[in-house]
Amino acid sequence: MKTQVCIIGGGPSGLMLSQLLHLKGINTVVLERQSREYVLGRIRAGVLEHGFAALMREAQCGERMDKEGEIHDGFIIAHDGKMDRIDLHKYSGGSSVVVYGQTELTRDLYEARDRMKGIVIHNAEDVQPHDLKSANPYVTYRNGDEVVRIDCDFVIGADGFHGVSRKSIPRDVLKEYEKVYPFGWLGVLSRTKPVSPELIYAKHERGFALCSLRSQVLSRYYIQVPLTDTVEDWSDEAFWAELKRRLPAEVAAKLITGASIEKSIAPLRSFVAEPMRYGNLFLAGDAAHIVPPTGARGLNSAASDIYYLYHAMVAHYQNGDSTGLDKYSEKALARVWKAQRFSWWMTTMLHTFPDSIAYDQKLQDTDLAYLFSSEKALGSLAENYVGLPF
Repeated sequence: MKTQVCIIGGGPSGLMLSQLLHLKGINTVVLERQSREYVLGRIRAGVLEHGFAALMREAQCGERMDKEGEIHDGFIIAHDGKMDRIDLHKYSGGSSVVVYGQTELTRDLYEARDRMKGIVIHNAEDVQPHDLKSANPYVTYRNGDEVVRIDCDFVIGADGFHGVSRKSIPRDVLKEYEKVYPFGWLGVLSRTKPVSPELIYAKHERGFALCSLRSQVLSRYYIQVPLTDTVEDWSDEAFWAELKRRLPAEVAAKLITGASIEKSIAPLRSFVAEPMRYGNLFLAGDAAHIVPPTGARGLNSAASDIYYLYHAMVAHYQNGDSTGLDKYSEKALARVWKAQRFSWWMTTMLHTFPDSIAYDQKLQDTDLAYLFSSEKALGSLAENYVGLPF
């Protein structure tokens, strides 16, 4: 098999790049280790920055997002018995975010690839890139007993943190930066009406909590838990009781509880791999960087990688201009590190750290007090939350 761009990873990043390139006449093959049902079963982020939403529309996949997604012009930080609202529209110069579940977004992208007869190969086993430093790289995968070879011009590694792509870069070339936080998020998805039309981030001495939503009938709630906890440690009743303890009384009183339809614990970590290019391999999304979910930057950081790669590939194939490809790693990492800083800051400000001393707690309180005393500080938060320019 031969194609121009071989994309490893059939999540939203790989699918979006494939769709965008297809619309420009650039051929792609997408390889995904899991089944489509497995990919669509992942419950992930649901807050899309305005640039991501624009990219979905450019990919001709934004119709359902615009119809069913919810425009959010702000969110709430609950702390010290108060509920302070961040007016994103006001402080970001008129921007907002779209709340639309990653599962739905991925489904839209799959349907678009199906319509255009895009090649997305599922259950591809033992995927391996080869000859990445040469002008003729290729990728192999196993289909039952058969080994299939795909010759290509470029390989895109969009196969997540545990994927093969990043591991294909020699250890003496790759530099990794990581911070592991001493807690995780226990998340529950329930078919209940959300407690608030906007997200509520709650700072509490018992630990952080977040009230989020996927739609007006589907709610997503989180509480901070120790890394030693397991899902089995938390019954639905125990989760709802603890969530109520961490929310302001007026919010807890309105909370509608119900059976969980998905429950999981995600450890929080920050991670960046540099460079994001090795020969004709380009990393994108979780293959190159991870952020804590506190600032809603994970999927959005991946989208900025796709934006840069898409425009660089189009310039290369249509104009013979490889400047964007040559500068991809540098450009992508500049934005990635800004997202890392913002996510680290939000996480540090709102969570309870088990080893913190009184001095640390005072700094947290001062950080919040300063935030709500300064329009410039609120502007910085809003600018980052709705998404920095690509």
